[in-house]
Amino acid sequence: SRALSGFSMANRTDPTAQTVHGTNPQYLVEKILRTKIYNHPYWKEHCFGLTAETLIDRAIDLKYIGGTYGGARQPTEFICLVLKMLQIQPEQEIVLELLKNEDYKYVRALGAFYLRLTGRAVDVYQYLEPLYNDYRKLRKRLPEGGYAIVHVDEFV
Repeated sequence: SRALSGFSMANRTDPTAQTVHGTNPQYLVEKILRTKIYNHPYWKEHCFGLTAETLIDRAIDLKYIGGTYGGARQPTEFICLVLKMLQIQPEQEIVLELLKNEDYKYVRALGAFYLRLTGRAVDVYQYLEPLYNDYRKLRKRLPEGGYAIVHVDEFV
């Protein structure tokens, strides 16, 4: 019972977080996927206790984008970090810094995905439109487990 209560505390949204589109930010990810993420070793080992600053270090290590893959539909590290961002709700300046990052394309992709989920239409247009000029290749994890190549401008 005690271990279970500690588990649920680690998965709660930051109490200072504001609602996004009228709901708890984590609810933008479906319950089944959230549960899979909470139970995934990457979430337990690498996402626990992350702050907005340390999350960027994890994002630098990303090797591909994607949602779930494989027979059991395991969550990717990318979608785990998206949920963590929804949980801690980083300041807009931090999200904009992710978008401006030209050294790490997966950091930029993470920021773009988060802004697309949470941003107002005017912000999405203003901050994501310049990314249409980024033609770098991204590896995308496919549901069956393989990979495909997409470009940053397509992903945005």
